[in-house]
Amino acid sequence: MRAILIPLALAGLCQAAQAGDVSSAYTDLDGKKDCVTYAQAEEGDGDWANLACSGYRGYPVLIAYDDARESLFYGFPSSDMTEVWESFIGFNSAGPRIEWRIETNGDRAVPFAVIHRRSISNPEDENKPTEVLVVAKVAQPETYEGCTVGLVLATGDPSANDQARKLADEKARTFACGKDMRITMGAVPAFGRVDN
Repeated sequence: MRAILIPLALAGLCQAAQAGDVSSAYTDLDGKKDCVTYAQAEEGDGDWANLACSGYRGYPVLIAYDDARESLFYGFPSSDMTEVWESFIGFNSAGPRIEWRIETNGDRAVPFAVIHRRSISNPEDENKPTEVLVVAKVAQPETYEGCTVGLVLATGDPSANDQARKLADEKARTFACGKDMRITMGAVPAFGRVDN
C-alpha cells in the first residue's frame, strides 16, 4: 500500500509545481506621478478624464473618472473601453497601493489578479466611508479580458485581505468576464457595469 501512495504523492507534488508559485507584488498609484491624462472634458463638457498609469512590469492601469466615480481596468484593454466601465454607484476613489497576484513559472512571472482598496462615500456619515477590496482579473496581451471578479467588504473585517487573496487565487484565472457572476463578500455598496 505504501509503495502505491508514494508515487501518487510525488505526482501530486509535480502537478503543484507545474501550476506555478503564487506571490504578491505591490505598486503605487498616484495620479500626479504615475499617470498620464490622455483624454478629458472640455470646459462645459462635464467632469471626466481618462488616465493611463504605470502598473506592474509593463501591465498598465487605466482609470476612467466620471463625476467623482472611478472605473479601473488592469492590464491590456481592447480598443473599446466603454464596455468595461465598472464602478460603485456612490462617489468613490481608488487607494494608493495595488496588490498584484503573480504566478511564477521558471523565469516567467504573470500577474493574473489585483486586489485594490476602494473608498466609497457613505450617505449616512460623510466622515466614515466604506472600504471595499476589489478583486479584478488582469487582462493579458493576447485576450484583453479584464473585469471585477469579486468585492470584499473591508470595513470592520480584519480578515478581508486574506479573503480577497483566496478569491483572487481560486477564481480570477478562470473567471469569464461578462458571463460569470461576480462574487460579493459582505454588505458592499452597490456596484455596476455600465455603458457610458
